[in-house]
Amino acid sequence: MPSQFKQLDPPQRVLLGPGPSEVPARVLQAMASPTVGHLDPSYLAIMDETREMLREVFQTKNELTLAISGTGSAGMEACVVNLIEPSDEMIVCVNGVFGTRMRDVAQRYGATVHSIEADWGTTISVEQVAAALEAHPKTKVLGIVHAETSTGAHQPLEEISRLVQKAGALLLVDAVTSLGGMEVRVDDWQIDAIYSGTQKCLSCPPGLSPVSFSPRAVAAMEARQTPVTSWYLDLSMLRNYWGSDRVYHHTAPINMTYALRESLAIILEEGLENRIARHLRNHLILRAGLEAMGLKWVPEHSLTTLNAVHVPDGADDARVRSRLLGEYGIEIGAGLGPFKGRAWRVGLMGHSSSRRNVMLLLAALESILCDEGVAISQGAAISAASKQCC
Repeated sequence: MPSQFKQLDPPQRVLLGPGPSEVPARVLQAMASPTVGHLDPSYLAIMDETREMLREVFQTKNELTLAISGTGSAGMEACVVNLIEPSDEMIVCVNGVFGTRMRDVAQRYGATVHSIEADWGTTISVEQVAAALEAHPKTKVLGIVHAETSTGAHQPLEEISRLVQKAGALLLVDAVTSLGGMEVRVDDWQIDAIYSGTQKCLSCPPGLSPVSFSPRAVAAMEARQTPVTSWYLDLSMLRNYWGSDRVYHHTAPINMTYALRESLAIILEEGLENRIARHLRNHLILRAGLEAMGLKWVPEHSLTTLNAVHVPDGADDARVRSRLLGEYGIEIGAGLGPFKGRAWRVGLMGHSSSRRNVMLLLAALESILCDEGVAISQGAAISAASKQCC
C-alpha cells in the first residue's frame, strides 16, 4: 500500500545566516550511527571523549565541562540558575538581543540585576564595568556576551575579566557565536562560566550547549544555601551523570552527542589556530567585496564569524533576502531590534566559512542589487575580494 506521506526532502541551502551553519557530511553520518542506551559503556566512553575534546576547544582544564541537553539558550539558563540564588546581585552587560536575554533570565530566577547598557552595535567599555563593580560591591556574577549575534559586535574580555576577578565576582560569558571560530581562552582569560551552542562555529546541528565552569564557579555552586530552581538544569545532578558516578538524570540525546564528538574531532584535526585564521581570512575577503559594493559594517569591532552590514539605500531588505534564497539557495539573516529592516547578518561560521561561499554570495548579491537599482560598479566586489585572496 503506498504511503500517504511524501518522502522527507528538505532543500539544500547555502547557510550564511546567523545560524545554523552548514553541517559536514561526516557529522551527519555520525548522527546516523546506531542508537545505544544512555548508560551503555560505549556511549559513556563517547561522553568522556567528547568532554576531553570540549576542554581543548574551550582551552581549559576545567573538570566541570560538558554539553547541556538543549540549545545555547539552555546553556545560558544553566549557567545563570546554578550560580544565582534569589536576591543575589548580578551585573549584566546589554548591547543587543542576547545580553537582554541574559538579563531577563537572571531576573526570572530572582537575581537583583544591575544593567550596563551600550548602544546596539557597540561594545561595553572597561570604564563602564569598573564603575558598575564599584557601585555594586556585592555583585556575585557579571555576565557579558563575547560575540553578540544580533549586531556582529566582538567584545574584548581580558581587561574586563581582570576587573571582575579583582572585585571577587564571577565572570559569565556567552560564546555562542565565537567558540570554534574565534579565539576563546577560558583559563587564560579567567572565565568562570561559559556557554556556547553546537549550531554555529562547531558546525553541528542545533541541540546541545557546551558549557564549562571554573573551580571558583564550582565552589560557589557548592556553597549555595538554596536548591537550584531548575531541576532539569541542576548541575549538582548533571555532573554526577557526566562524571565518574554515572548517576542517571535524564535520557541524553545520544545521537546528538555522536554529532558533537565528530564535529569536535574535525575542529581539532584542522587545528584551532588554523581554524581561527580561516575565519579571519574569509571575513576579510567578504569585507573587501561588500565594501567595494558600498556596504558599511554595523559594529566598529566586528566578529569574523558574523558580519552585520547596513542595507544599502534603495534596496528592499526582505526582497533581496527572498531572492537570495529563492534564486541562489543562499540564506542570510535579517536585522533585529533597532536594525530590523536596516541590516543584514552574514554568518561565516564553521563549515560555512569558505572562499567558495563568499564568492558565491558576492556574485549573487551584486546581481540582485543591480536589479534593485542600487548604484554599484559591476564586477567591483569580485575584483576586490580576489585581490584580498592573494
